[in-house]
Amino acid sequence: MVSPLLIKAAPLGREIVTVTPESAGWDYVGFQAIRLPAGQAQELSTGQRELCLVVLTGCVDVELDGTRHAGLGRRDSVFEPVAPAAVYVPPGRTLRVQALRDAELALCSAPGDGRERPVRLIDPEGMRAGTRGQGTNLRHVRDILPHDDPGAAHLLVVEVITPAGHSSSYPPHKHDDERPPLETRLEETYYHRLDPPQGFAFQRVYTDDRSLDEACAVENHDVVLVPRGYHPVVAPHGYRLYYLNVMAGPNRLWVFRNDPAHEWMLQAPH
Repeated sequence: MVSPLLIKAAPLGREIVTVTPESAGWDYVGFQAIRLPAGQAQELSTGQRELCLVVLTGCVDVELDGTRHAGLGRRDSVFEPVAPAAVYVPPGRTLRVQALRDAELALCSAPGDGRERPVRLIDPEGMRAGTRGQGTNLRHVRDILPHDDPGAAHLLVVEVITPAGHSSSYPPHKHDDERPPLETRLEETYYHRLDPPQGFAFQRVYTDDRSLDEACAVENHDVVLVPRGYHPVVAPHGYRLYYLNVMAGPNRLWVFRNDPAHEWMLQAPH
């Protein structure tokens, strides 16, 4: 039986996968991944939600407020050591995206907060990049729209590459209890990509009392929902794992708590 937290990707067609607050049964995060073949266009309206458009692969033009932002995106693969192009769009806007070559786009959304914010290109060169963990817990992180960027209402977006045979989002951590500065409540989606693409990875989502305890075998383009609980990921030998995280909650602050049962390894000698 497929876990209710696992959203399987469509193998063909423009829409790869879609998550809405209604379909997920939560309040904040929306996510969609689409394929946009060269020469084709997609029109998007933000409505009452803010949007972060991430050009995962390919190259696009974006028309918005009478301005054309040309040639956004230069990756052929999400596994390239290159930052993605991204555009932040506030509520109440309509944009048109035209693919200059085959593109894969991530549409990350959350509710607005009533404040006026500008449209802005998120400079790939300015995206903070770093490495977390050590040994087989090492992974590479790039902040697209981090919580210390003041230019959004609720939305956070980050991408991670986990080498083959490594764990990620590990030691297991959670962010489902709104009690800053100790922890904050954030819903989250994981959009998974595998290299080579026929691969798979594993993700577990569980709570302290095990009232939620789901293990998912994820394949290329699948999404895992994290409504609450800890959510570690493991990439098997031979397959690199990429995931794009979208987070949002009542306050735009990412403070997590590690599973006490596994926190010992942070103090263990390496």
